[in-house]
Amino acid sequence: MSQSYNRGLIEDYGRWKEFSAGMWAWIFHKFTGWMLIGYLFTHIAVLSTAIGAAQGETVEVFAEDLPNVEGTGLTEVDIYTATLGGLEGLFIVRLLEVGLLAVAVFHILNGLRLLMVDLGIGLEAQDKSFYASLILTGVITVASVPTFLRGVGF
Repeated sequence: MSQSYNRGLIEDYGRWKEFSAGMWAWIFHKFTGWMLIGYLFTHIAVLSTAIGAAQGETVEVFAEDLPNVEGTGLTEVDIYTATLGGLEGLFIVRLLEVGLLAVAVFHILNGLRLLMVDLGIGLEAQDKSFYASLILTGVITVASVPTFLRGVGF
């Protein structure tokens, strides 16, 4: 016969305070993995505009409106260039790129941490290595903000 276990109340929202660093590392790793998969589909959708560019589809835009188009006045560019230029000029897209960097860096660092743990290296310092990966992610992300936000009103 099977046994049933008391898993606590579903409504017990205060349990997150009891999570160890290992549980948070697992949660963040799953979350960042799903975010990267979502980005992959978004990236494919944007790149699909390159199909139209390969077929010669063009659009007329004002060169001043797109940061990646040189010249002035009404200019004819391929649809891929127009799409990327339109996205590069949006502040929210630049912020999302910073978020993507943070997600990717944490996922990579935590994956390397998990690899080391699986190999038996650093088993005693799992909490410290998780916190180190969080701090390093923050440092890399903050250091990259000026690069990502250059040319968007700053």
